[in-house]
Amino acid sequence: MVFPGDYEERVYAGVLGKIIGVYLGRPFEGWTYERIMAELGDINYYVHEKLNKPLIVTDDDISGTFTFLRALPDYGNSRDLTPAQIGRTWMNYLIEERTILWWGGLGNSTEHTAYLRLKHGIEAPHSGSIALNGKVVAEQIGAQIFIDGWAMVAPGDPEFAADLARRAASVSHDGEAIYAAQLLAAMESQAFVESNLDVLLDTGLSVIPAGSLIARMIAELRELRAQERDWRQARAWLDAHYGYHKYGGGCHMVPNHGLMMLSLLYGDDDFQKTMRIVNTSGWDTDCNAGNVGCLMGIKNGLVGLDAGPDYRGPVADRLYLPAADGGRAITDAVIETYAIVNSGRVLAGLAPVAPKAGARFHFEFPGAVQGFMPEESIECKGTLIVENVLGHSTQGKRSLALSYRGVASARSARAATATFMLPEAAAMPGYGLISSPTLYPGQTVRARVEADVNNVIPVTCNLYIRSYGAADALLITRSPQIVLVPGAAHDFEWQIEGAGSEPIAEIGVELSSEARADGTLYLDYLTWSGLPNVIFTKPAHSGTMWRRAWVNGADRFDAWDKFRVTQNEGAGLVMQGTREWTDYTVTADVTPHLAESAGIAARVQGMQRYYALLLCRHNKVRLVKVLEGIAILAEADFSWAFDGTYILSLRVQGNTIEAHLNNQQVFKVEDTESPLTGGAIALVCEEGRMETQTVTVTSF
Repeated sequence: MVFPGDYEERVYAGVLGKIIGVYLGRPFEGWTYERIMAELGDINYYVHEKLNKPLIVTDDDISGTFTFLRALPDYGNSRDLTPAQIGRTWMNYLIEERTILWWGGLGNSTEHTAYLRLKHGIEAPHSGSIALNGKVVAEQIGAQIFIDGWAMVAPGDPEFAADLARRAASVSHDGEAIYAAQLLAAMESQAFVESNLDVLLDTGLSVIPAGSLIARMIAELRELRAQERDWRQARAWLDAHYGYHKYGGGCHMVPNHGLMMLSLLYGDDDFQKTMRIVNTSGWDTDCNAGNVGCLMGIKNGLVGLDAGPDYRGPVADRLYLPAADGGRAITDAVIETYAIVNSGRVLAGLAPVAPKAGARFHFEFPGAVQGFMPEESIECKGTLIVENVLGHSTQGKRSLALSYRGVASARSARAATATFMLPEAAAMPGYGLISSPTLYPGQTVRARVEADVNNVIPVTCNLYIRSYGAADALLITRSPQIVLVPGAAHDFEWQIEGAGSEPIAEIGVELSSEARADGTLYLDYLTWSGLPNVIFTKPAHSGTMWRRAWVNGADRFDAWDKFRVTQNEGAGLVMQGTREWTDYTVTADVTPHLAESAGIAARVQGMQRYYALLLCRHNKVRLVKVLEGIAILAEADFSWAFDGTYILSLRVQGNTIEAHLNNQQVFKVEDTESPLTGGAIALVCEEGRMETQTVTVTSF
């Protein structure tokens, strides 16, 4: 692999290009060129408001791309990662009928078809093969839309990128779909070290069969570009020769790949023009624009993204990844960039990197705001502008400038970023947002702020969180205030208090002044650490967001006076927490009703990666590890009865797992073979029903 000096920034530009393209094309996905021209005209900017749709949405193109790539770190960032392991990654992070995919049914949705094959024991690559699923199903577009991350971990190594793409695509696709994915991955990989489009196309073609349909179509498009200057005429030609009427299924690879190549050939190396062509042309607009946007971002960098309309400002780096690992759902382009970068570095034998000592919000890329936006409310009457700037950082190069106008004691200004789904995200149509909060009571928030030396008068500053309370009203809690004279700095250290059943929705910075003032405050970083001390139970008040903080991986999750989990087949999990939770104790009362097994889990990393303490049929209590199957770490006889209530507790510390039942230790084991090092907690129910009143998580 070849790592250019600006590798990290180019990956960031690729991630931004991907999400910008998806957000551009999503509101009119599936429209024809004719309908777009009749109702919207050329797509020169975001049109979501014209169609009364949100801009920042959950979308399979984004969530699949960045979630399935976790196969690399989950399997040690091995260069020998197999299609079967990537398939198991699908099964770990997908919740059937709920997360990431279009769940269109067997033989209708290619990815749903592959999921069902995997679920019933057919491993990749056979799960996505033409031999099993037929040519039409296997050659739909999904192989391409999820592929960008595999290229970005292999900069300057198109053969390796294409091979990774083949392995990943084969989980669900085959034939021409895999060729298109390989070609795109090779182009994106080479784009880190080569900017000429013709060279990139030749590179992509070099990794697929010369006689393939994809190769033939690209050759014809290149010939057409040499003769026809009008992209609209070229689009009409493509429609006539490679349009939807020639290829079956809901969204075939060939027509859409053709539109992507056409937009690149006619886009004159300009991000705005290329986006206009690929989106105005119709068909699978969000998929096509997302892939093209990623390639253009890698190739031309942030400068290329910024050379035109402000696509970045409205996005503010925000994206959602709904999956069984709910603590990763609320994320941003910078966080996902470093996940990709560090997999790429480890694959190349290099050490991972973590700006500003691993701070969650570090703002180290030009223009990065990581979701921080001014709060607009009746309480915030001062004006605030959020901007990434050079300087004002003790550990890095950049910071976030909060420039305020007209703040006073009664005219505060705030800027915040989400730590859980906000009300507008909770009501999102289409793909639903499933997530857990990223911040919990008991954890300690740290941040550094600095007042600009040119400020005229001191500024009062504090951190704040907003949490969901009764009727899902957002209630504010503030850290102690500090006063910063011009040029002064302060390091915040604030431990969050609370019970745990009121999810923390956002965190931010609040500014005010004794006298009406203008000025600038710089946020160097903001992060948190430590483990939660929380009690999860059904609140007495009304509202639903406390319930949505639980990621439901069971057939039913109800909450009347207690939490009730029902699972019809196999094991169901209801999860809450983040991968950063390491050493802690989880305790719950468990009442099994007609269940094969019921209990609690710790260090949960999805549907198929966790430790669990279970009451099992035939009067057994077991400590199990679920990872590449189920391993019984310890087992004992215990006479339990349906409708009886038992206190289960799991303590995880380093490689030691300690289990208590009714306040008596029953197991203590050392797991030294591929131990799970961190993760959420869960209620676990296998084929039946269980109830729980209270779940407690404590640090030690």
